[in-house]
Amino acid sequence: YPIIDAGVCGQHGLDPAAVAKACLRGGARLLQVRHKDAAGAAFLSLAERIVALARAHGAAVIINDRPDIARLCGADGVHVGQDDLPVDDVRRIVGPDAIVGLSTHDERQIDAALAGSASYIAVGPIFATATQTAAGPGRGPGLVRYAAGRGKPVVAIGGITVDRVRAVVEAGASAIAVVSDLLSRGDPETRTRRFLSELSGNAER
Repeated sequence: YPIIDAGVCGQHGLDPAAVAKACLRGGARLLQVRHKDAAGAAFLSLAERIVALARAHGAAVIINDRPDIARLCGADGVHVGQDDLPVDDVRRIVGPDAIVGLSTHDERQIDAALAGSASYIAVGPIFATATQTAAGPGRGPGLVRYAAGRGKPVVAIGGITVDRVRAVVEAGASAIAVVSDLLSRGDPETRTRRFLSELSGNAER
C-alpha cells in the first residue's frame, strides 16, 4: 500500500506522479495520495493525474484527509486521521460505498475504530519513523496483533522496511503501508517488487 507523499517525494527530488507510476509498474494495486501542505487546486491536479495512472493499471486510489478532493478526482476512497472529519461524515461526502480508512495509534483508538464504520483501520507507527512523529514512538508488531482478526482489515504503517515486512504480516496485518522506504534506493518500481516478493514469501534469502 504505497503512500505517495508529495512532501517526501520532493525531498528526494522526485515527481509524485512519476513515483506513483513506478509503484504501479512494480505491481502495487492500491495507492494513497498525500499532499499535506498543498492548496486545494494543486492537490486536486496531482490526485487527478494519479487516478488516471491507476485506472490504466486496474488499481485503486485513496486520498489522504480530503473527501472533497477524493470525490472530485473520482478516487476510490479517503483515509482520515483521528483529528480529521469522522468516518460517518466522510461517507456523507464520498458516498456509502467508498473505501474509508482510519488511522489508530493505541488500543483505545483501535477499539473505537473497530466498532465504527471504517472500511479498514491503519495501525501505527509500528516502528519509529520521521513521517509520523506526531503519532508517538513505534509500538511494535504487538499493536497489529491487538487489532487483527477482529472484523476489519488492518493496515500496518510506520517505519516498515523490506526487512521488517514478515514480522508485521505474521502479526496479522492485511496490508503494509510504506512511505520512505520505497524511495530509499531511488528506484520505487524495483522496491515495490521487492516488497511484494516479501509479502508473497518468495523473496530470495
